[in-house]
Amino acid sequence: MDLFKFDNNYFNDDIKLIAGVDEAGRGPWAGPVVAAAVILPLNAAIAGLNDSKKLTAAKREVLFSEIHLKSIAIGVGIADHNLIDRVNILQATYLAMKEALGKLNPAPTLALVDGWPVPGLFCRQVAVVGGDGKSAAIAAASIIAKVTRDRLMSELSDKFPAYNFKKHKGYGTKEHRVALLRHGPCPIHRKSFAPVKKYLEA
Repeated sequence: MDLFKFDNNYFNDDIKLIAGVDEAGRGPWAGPVVAAAVILPLNAAIAGLNDSKKLTAAKREVLFSEIHLKSIAIGVGIADHNLIDRVNILQATYLAMKEALGKLNPAPTLALVDGWPVPGLFCRQVAVVGGDGKSAAIAAASIIAKVTRDRLMSELSDKFPAYNFKKHKGYGTKEHRVALLRHGPCPIHRKSFAPVKKYLEA
């Protein structure tokens, strides 16, 4: 599928600025969820742009830089573990997405959102299930969100070395399970998530 052609179908006289919106980190047991919003120009060209999950870490880093060079605007929103525990992961994701969109300058006239609609957006939106593999702007947002979160988790790994967040980024790998069993949850674990809650109760 031509990701740029997908986006170009939405441009018209009333819609000139389209933001792609996506998140990274809904599933992990630790750390924040990060959302990104990216406005690409009409007829943008970024070779190899795709869903961040289908790219190597090295390729994501290259595209991260190119997206910053070629985009009209980029916004990033972060919902930390405390907010996730307080309002739940879905609501925290919505808040991060709204924050990312709110940082865009200029503001978009349309948001293409990966997955399901975000309640209460200030602009028109179209929800695109599997959008990171269909829309160039959403794919770009997925890369910005993923690289930003991976970098944050690498920094947090230095702060909490016993968990090796640098490697698994907080996801529920065997190594992470063993670290939880051995050391218990650390301050950035999501205490409302069942696997972490189990260790707290134990």
